[in-house]
Amino acid sequence: MYQISIVEEFEAAHYLRGYGGKCEKLHGHRYKVIVKLQSEKLNELGMVYDFVSLKGEVGEVIQVFDHTCLNDVSPFDKINPTAENISRVIYETLHKKIAIEIVSVEVWESPQNRAEYRPSIKLL
Repeated sequence: MYQISIVEEFEAAHYLRGYGGKCEKLHGHRYKVIVKLQSEKLNELGMVYDFVSLKGEVGEVIQVFDHTCLNDVSPFDKINPTAENISRVIYETLHKKIAIEIVSVEVWESPQNRAEYRPSIKLL
């Protein structure tokens, strides 16, 4: 099995509705996003997926969030923009765009704090 990953970043503000602590107030992060793909086979060029293409596709997804208040951007106008929800939304958006298996999407909101979304394994 081959795996590749890319790292991208964006900056945004957010607040957590109903949190009851300091994160309920508007604050910002420099988010780091790590997307990992895997495949048992390589393409005709010997790649799982082209890094440049993957960086571009991830960039298209996260540019909507860059330098915004995430609470003003769909779907975070309805759900809390937690690192967990951000990682799932990025996964779901990318999953519609690329045909290679996405192993995980990690979202780091600080050097110490991250969330990771992995799709559920469906057993036959």
